[in-house]
Amino acid sequence: MALLRRYGFYAALAAIFLYMLYSLSFPYDPTYGDHNDRPQTKPAKQFNWEFVKIKHPVESMVHLPTGEPKSLPRIQHKFEEEEANAKNIRDHRRQDVKNAFLKSWKSYRSKAWMHDELKPVSGGYKDPFGGWAASLIDALDTLWIMGFKEEFASALDDVRKINFGASPLDKVNVFETNIRHLGGLLSAYELSGEKVLLTKAKEVGEMLYRAFDTPNHMPILRWKFNDAGSGKAQVADEAVLLAEIGSLSMEFSRLSQITGDIKYYDAIQRITNVLDSQQDKTKLPGMWPIVVNARKKDFTEDTAFTIASMADSTYEYLSKTYALLGGLEPVYKKMHEKAMETAIKHTLFRPMTPENTDMLMSGFVRAEGSTATLNPEMQHLVCYAGGMFALGGKMFENEKHVTIGRKLADACVWAYKSSRVGIMPEISHLYKCPSVTNCTWDEKAWEDEVNNRADLSKEKDPQQNIANLRLPQGFTSIDDRRYILRPEAIESVFILYRITGEQSWQAAAWDMFTAINQATQTDLGNAALLDVSAENPPKMDSQESFWMAETLKYFYLVFSEPDVISLDDYVFNTEAHPFKIPKPKSTS
Repeated sequence: MALLRRYGFYAALAAIFLYMLYSLSFPYDPTYGDHNDRPQTKPAKQFNWEFVKIKHPVESMVHLPTGEPKSLPRIQHKFEEEEANAKNIRDHRRQDVKNAFLKSWKSYRSKAWMHDELKPVSGGYKDPFGGWAASLIDALDTLWIMGFKEEFASALDDVRKINFGASPLDKVNVFETNIRHLGGLLSAYELSGEKVLLTKAKEVGEMLYRAFDTPNHMPILRWKFNDAGSGKAQVADEAVLLAEIGSLSMEFSRLSQITGDIKYYDAIQRITNVLDSQQDKTKLPGMWPIVVNARKKDFTEDTAFTIASMADSTYEYLSKTYALLGGLEPVYKKMHEKAMETAIKHTLFRPMTPENTDMLMSGFVRAEGSTATLNPEMQHLVCYAGGMFALGGKMFENEKHVTIGRKLADACVWAYKSSRVGIMPEISHLYKCPSVTNCTWDEKAWEDEVNNRADLSKEKDPQQNIANLRLPQGFTSIDDRRYILRPEAIESVFILYRITGEQSWQAAAWDMFTAINQATQTDLGNAALLDVSAENPPKMDSQESFWMAETLKYFYLVFSEPDVISLDDYVFNTEAHPFKIPKPKSTS
């Protein structure tokens, strides 16, 4: 109802629709984007975006920061020489991850080539991301990193054929296209030096730049592709998700750095300026709300706050963009530090567990008046936050944040271990301890909270309720029981391993990989799961492109030598595409 009050009926509907799309990350629908059972038609319109006229040209552009890049603090642990037995175990585990990737890649190549996603149960395909071969482009840098150079070279000819001037979809998700296509092409180009990848990255950049062609130069995130190409007037939306508008900075900055064309950096710097100027004016100063108004350039009005779904990568990108710009643009450090302090104060809580583990989770906050109310939700997606805090803590020499990152990652590892099949669900709730410093397991309090969240009209006995709901101890509800092959938990485990050097993170990663691969594997690849609380979770006919781009890449890197894509040399975009960190000439 707050959306209705603040944005009006139609804008509220739009915001709710965006919420559903983003938070469920294109939920399973057996017909969505599936072109197997209906005739293929050539898109009616095709555009050369480089020559599509800009209606609202920018009169004066912001340039990239200049000067010698700063020498950033060391991120990675100084690893000692590995014992032979440990190396042998690690090599075998890394090979198992490679085998899983190669199986998915070969099936995608034979069953869904040039389409966005393989359907790993039926062998069909989907095209939810513009029909621009999302899995192909998303997996290119993984191919390179894993050493599949022949497969990489073989794919390049087909990458050259992808036509970003046409799409079977009327609306394009700018955020998803940016992180998967632009990010994937730029990263693969940096790693391999193959010019065709830069050529295609420029094509994507020219296309996405047209989404900024509005009177106030704020982008349209659910963008009417054909209308824009046909020259129709565009205006930014009134209800936009924070994560979508705030997560373009890495890719656009890198494109400007590589090409020398400053218009991309200028475009995202205008968003950064709004974030910076309004950071202290929101209902929860230091953070921005989930829904913002791009048309009015007002990022302050909504009352819902989180670092999880719908807001996540805006926060993730602050420290990473700082590194990508060589430490020469201090506003990203300033925004990161303010945002993290507010998030620590208002969104973090200690879950009550039978083991009395000293760990943390980040929930959802409603801020109205002087009151900020925390809902102790746990999302699989928010598991990225452990890596974000730890990475930022090392970068900005704040050991408190490194410790917080460890505790956040610990909670996600715990959630995996607590699950019947060893995989945490998409969304659940935990019992919030009254204090982050002292919390002892109280079974009666846990049972009472389960009952509070359950439908007691059906079952009033606490133990029977817990059994019916298939709740592990510590979980007060499971609101979305799916696992959609998400990478966020292993992402943080990878970062914590590289930062600390502790083999316990490798052990946790292996348990996670074993559980995921066993539960999700099909004859063709790996499938999303409908219910991880079931003894044998039913499979969904879905394998998102981030399975090969992110999840398997992070598993692989956990079991690789530490100098393979070192955190001192690269920062990852939110789709796990590594970009090289600029270094001072004396250290490059």
